[in-house]
Amino acid sequence: MTAPLILTLQLEPAAAAHFNQLRRSHYPAYANMVDAHVTLFHRLPADEPRIVDSLSGIGALVSFTLTVNAVQQYTNGVAYTLLSPTLQVFHHSLQQQWLSFLTWRDQQLLRPHITIMNKVTAYKAQQLHQRLTADFVPFEIGATGVQLWRYCKGPWELKETYSFEG
Repeated sequence: MTAPLILTLQLEPAAAAHFNQLRRSHYPAYANMVDAHVTLFHRLPADEPRIVDSLSGIGALVSFTLTVNAVQQYTNGVAYTLLSPTLQVFHHSLQQQWLSFLTWRDQQLLRPHITIMNKVTAYKAQQLHQRLTADFVPFEIGATGVQLWRYCKGPWELKETYSFEG
């Protein structure tokens, strides 16, 4: 069976560098196999031609901003949550086009976030959450496209980048 595909949002270089640095600092090294990312779809079938067909047409879309609006603590991790009506509309449009082959998880409402710590104790997650929220102020970052990855049970393999050109 061919490895499934993952679709992520591509962030502007400065934002990607910022979140990658946070992830390198706080994510356990043994488990940190990919850069910081915003997952749009977790498990797409690699042999489905409609995926590439849909993504090939996104060049007409314009780059847009997302608001990094909060630091969220999970049981064993920490993430920054994101708000963007544009992203929600874009994601919903792809969901409708791909509904027949999406997993249950990928059919759900998108809750965009960037995980910077995971697979740690609840105590470590709580400590980082408290540190990051102490002086947190919402800020904006830019989205410049999407990236399609092949899941390889470890580091992901970049298959294609589709930039927002319009």
